[in-house]
Amino acid sequence: MQITYQFRLYPTPKQEQLMIRTLRLCQKLYNRAKEQRDTAYTQEGKPVTYAMQQDELPAFKKEFPEYKAVHSQVLQDCLRRLDDAYQRFFRGEAGFPHYKSADRYLSFTYPQPGAVAKTLAHEGSVYLSKIGWVRMHAHRPFDRANVTQINVKRYADGWMANIGVKLAAVEAGQSVDAAVGIDVGLRTFAALSDETKVDNPRHLRRAEKRLRRAQRRLSRKQRGSCNRQKAKRKVAKIHQKVARQRNDFLHKQSYRIVMKHDLIAVEQLKVKNMLRNRRLSKSIADAGWRKFMTYLSYKAERQGKRFVQVPAHGTSQTCICGADVPKTLAIRLHECKRCGWVQDRDIVSAKVILQRALKISA
Repeated sequence: MQITYQFRLYPTPKQEQLMIRTLRLCQKLYNRAKEQRDTAYTQEGKPVTYAMQQDELPAFKKEFPEYKAVHSQVLQDCLRRLDDAYQRFFRGEAGFPHYKSADRYLSFTYPQPGAVAKTLAHEGSVYLSKIGWVRMHAHRPFDRANVTQINVKRYADGWMANIGVKLAAVEAGQSVDAAVGIDVGLRTFAALSDETKVDNPRHLRRAEKRLRRAQRRLSRKQRGSCNRQKAKRKVAKIHQKVARQRNDFLHKQSYRIVMKHDLIAVEQLKVKNMLRNRRLSKSIADAGWRKFMTYLSYKAERQGKRFVQVPAHGTSQTCICGADVPKTLAIRLHECKRCGWVQDRDIVSAKVILQRALKISA
């Protein structure tokens, strides 16, 4: 498996200008490559592949010498991103790729592990080809020998290095001493089969007042002015803080659950489909269910624990005894007429999820 460590970068003013220039050149290359693909298909009916565009890079750099200031692997990764976008579109996983504005192209990647290993030779810094040694605050240890790639991303408050590291696989244990079922929701973030509940922090909802105020100020600024850029950064920083608060919460909760249990059971939720509900989409996105499942999955794999997903159908309408107990969302108490079980509906759902997972993994 592979995990990513994120560390803050502290470039000098000159290095920052080079990094910004790299972003702009990559953005322009992305748009040129997309235009080439679209033109070739509409005019000649012929597809343009990643391999074809990669082979044209040397000639392209001769025609546009400014691209010699960008490492060849970074340019190749730029073309790879475009190809991935088209492949996701062809598979029906995403919409048709769009041109990238400067505000939407915010990172570049050094993808080759052999070259990357040399970049971490100095403690407290990282070498970015064509940019130089950049100071980096590596606040936690990681296996430098198994680094697979380095992604440099620009955020509202600075630059970050996202370092991918390959970890050795840990075989999941066969014995299950402690197991838990998890039912995620909106009123409470999660209900566990051990009858504990995790409150929903609603990070975005709590920040909405500040966000609306900042967005109103932004809308009043003149387009192209320095004040508009400042107001834009203020809005971006609020969004960034909300995202980091959410990630911190999800990391802590998923870590706590994984470290306490040998088997973690959850529902197979189709979050993408659920986000189509306009009345609930903001709350669902704010809760971060999909990311929570991802964190549980990789943390469980890393610790040699078992992560089991069960079909979501009927988990909230079924009793532990197997009887159907239909209820609307307004009914918060589960009452089974067959066995007489009375309990909070979310806790019962978590127990049903665990029950199904134990049957699957038996």
